[in-house]
Parts: sequence; C-alpha cells; structure tokens
Amino acid sequence: MLTLPEVEALARTAHEGQTDKAGRPYAEHLRAVAEGVRSRGGDDDQIAAAWLHDAVEDDALSAARLRDAALSDRTKAIVLAVTKRAGEPPEAYAARILATPGALLVKEADLAHNADPARLAVLDEPTRNRLTEKYAGMRALLGLTG
Repeated sequence: MLTLPEVEALARTAHEGQTDKAGRPYAEHLRAVAEGVRSRGGDDDQIAAAWLHDAVEDDALSAARLRDAALSDRTKAIVLAVTKRAGEPPEAYAARILATPGALLVKEADLAHNADPARLAVLDEPTRNRLTEKYAGMRALLGLTG
C-alpha cells in the first residue's frame, strides 16, 4: 500500500502544472482538502482519497491507473464516489457520495475549501456568485448544515 506521503507525491505529480480558478497551483487545493479531512477526524483512507479526489475527474489520473494503484479498496471507492460524471444530475452525484462510506467527509472538506471566502474573493463577481450558489446547493443535497 502507498503511504500518505507517496499518495501526496502521486497527486502532486498527476496535477503538475494545473491551476485553480484563481490561478494558484492546484496542489494547494489538494493539500487544503487533505488537511480539512484530517482536521475533521478523517482516517488515512479518507486523507488519501482527499489527495486524489479530483484526479480522475480532471483526467490527471485514469480510472484504470486508480484501479491498479496500491491503495485500499475504500480509498478507491471514495475517489470514484466524489468523481463527477459528465451529464450527471447533482442529485445522483450527492446520492452516490452519501451511499459510499467515508466519502461525505471528503466532499465536505472539498466544499469547505472551495467556498472559502478568501479563495472566492479573488474571482470576478459573477463567477463568485455562481460558485457560491453551486456549493450551497450541493451542501444542501448532502445534508451539510451550517
């Protein structure tokens, strides 16, 4: 099994050169989500999934490579649960997350970082408003309050 530092290195390599909407290195988001999972009491499987949570969705890591990676089945299931599928309704996406043990905590940490006011503040107002509404909608579907 890959250690957490090895998973981090894999994720950083997979997303190398990628930036977020604000132009920041994407690895900063991955680190923040992994730390968010850790601070919420997540276990190693969830922390590993946090590092890889966008890898398949962003085509940084193929589903086949994920399947063959030396990761627990639980970590792989969480990564696949939080991977959005083209054309998938938000309700179906939320239902998959809720049905996968451990995935909700990873998505909660992801949403928390995505909705961080300091992170959103650097975006133009229409983008900021669209994303704020999108994240709030997903939190509601997942039953995350506060």
